[in-house]
Amino acid sequence: MPTYGYRCSPCGEFDVVRAMAETAKVTPCPDCGQPATRTFGTPGLRSLDPGVRRALDTGARSAENPTIVSSVPGRSRRPTPITRDPRHAKLPRP
Repeated sequence: MPTYGYRCSPCGEFDVVRAMAETAKVTPCPDCGQPATRTFGTPGLRSLDPGVRRALDTGARSAENPTIVSSVPGRSRRPTPITRDPRHAKLPRP
């Protein structure tokens, strides 16, 4: 379930965990009971998988200054060896 942030004028900010169908712009403060308004902040991205976070960060960094490559990444300069095995001749070709 999502966590929603609210702000009460006298008490300050607090979070409420509730279903998306039960969201409200105003909710009572758990300390004083006065109406508190909903606040909007940044999404909680800290719970992302480290690999996904690294990919997002790399994409954001390369948006302004893309890296320039001189060859296809992950490919060696050595030619592909040619096989003489007759079974390989029957394999589908692109």
